[in-house]
Amino acid sequence: MAKLAVIIPAAGSGTRMGSRLPKPFIELMGVPILEHTIRSFVEVGIISQILIATSKEWFGAVEKIFQSFSEFGIDMQIVEGGEERQYSIHNAISHIRNDIDLIAVHDAVRPFVKKSQIEQCCDVALEVGGSILAVPAKDTIKKVDEHFVIESTPDRSVLWQAQTPQVFKKDLLISSYKSALESGYLGTDDASLVERFGGQVKVVEGDRENLKITYPIDLEVAKLILRMDKK
Repeated sequence: MAKLAVIIPAAGSGTRMGSRLPKPFIELMGVPILEHTIRSFVEVGIISQILIATSKEWFGAVEKIFQSFSEFGIDMQIVEGGEERQYSIHNAISHIRNDIDLIAVHDAVRPFVKKSQIEQCCDVALEVGGSILAVPAKDTIKKVDEHFVIESTPDRSVLWQAQTPQVFKKDLLISSYKSALESGYLGTDDASLVERFGGQVKVVEGDRENLKITYPIDLEVAKLILRMDKK
């Protein structure tokens, strides 16, 4: 059976949330968002390692969250994050165990990803090399120039909004990150690095419940989702 490691970058600020706390540590119904997010992964059958990348001042908070999952016997580690998300993940990759087959990268503030979605991403990544959760674009997208003048309207039927997790064979992701670091390339997500390296990445259709909590309205929607799940 394949073994999965998940890297969760958790160094984001709470500026857009209007909070002094980094977003992953804001409480959602009395529990840090990061704890909800970790809980989405701990019951995935092939999970072997969880790495949280964050700033040193939040190591203690993460260690406290880890205590909630001691019964699962999963290797959980904290690594220091970098100035950019990509650098945080690169730091975490150096701590991946040798026996790991797949690496997933997941946003710390996407607490509602489903176990079945994670498992489907893993199956596809084992088959082709990489996979990401995504949803079809529901809005018309405009390409604009530097003066905000519309240049074109891409065909919405071929546009998808990327989510996480993004799952890759270990060697493919490590090689892609190494290539990006050597060339000074900064991608918008992990799949963009793998695509640039020549790897194949397939989309697994997710759902809009897997929202990224970024703004205050997102936190209110998240509370609603939790209340519905408890009914």
